[in-house]
Amino acid sequence: MINNRTDISIVTVNGKTPQIHDSAFIAPGCRIIGDVTIGPEASIWYNCVIRAEVNRVVIGARTNIQDGSVVHCDGPMPGVEDGFPTIIGDDVLVGHNVMLHGCILHDRAFVGLSSTVMNGAVIESDAMLAAGAMLTQGKCIAARQLWAGSPARFVRDLDDAAVMGMRIGVAHYVTNAKLHAAATAEA
Repeated sequence: MINNRTDISIVTVNGKTPQIHDSAFIAPGCRIIGDVTIGPEASIWYNCVIRAEVNRVVIGARTNIQDGSVVHCDGPMPGVEDGFPTIIGDDVLVGHNVMLHGCILHDRAFVGLSSTVMNGAVIESDAMLAAGAMLTQGKCIAARQLWAGSPARFVRDLDDAAVMGMRIGVAHYVTNAKLHAAATAEA
């Protein structure tokens, strides 16, 4: 859904060009740089930056990265030979103005708006980081847990209704991305 648009930057760095599935929605104002892979029906919303010049960033199918978010990674360093890629699974919800840096988000993870997830941190499937939280380096939110605060700490386990709400959110963003793709193609 890019179609040679001039309001999006797709930049090759170190011989690595972003690989974006044809069905993904990339909103105007986005900057996608280097070793980035974006899966089917994913959506990258207005004014996001995804930069992977020192490692890789992978964004799975139907995942959405909402407006103003930044996704980066870290290269190899002493004691961490592989560095910290950012790996985001399928059906992940990432809120507005989120910073993801060298972390792993499993399938169906949720990151609330204005949150930060740092190097080596992990959010497992059906788990949630609350809005405004900071998940510090190396911390792990187990499946179906809610963490909040800065630094983030365990709050409670998520019930079935909360998990279902996240899945409904994913479906909403897939549909909404198609509407925005059509609207921006006409602009």
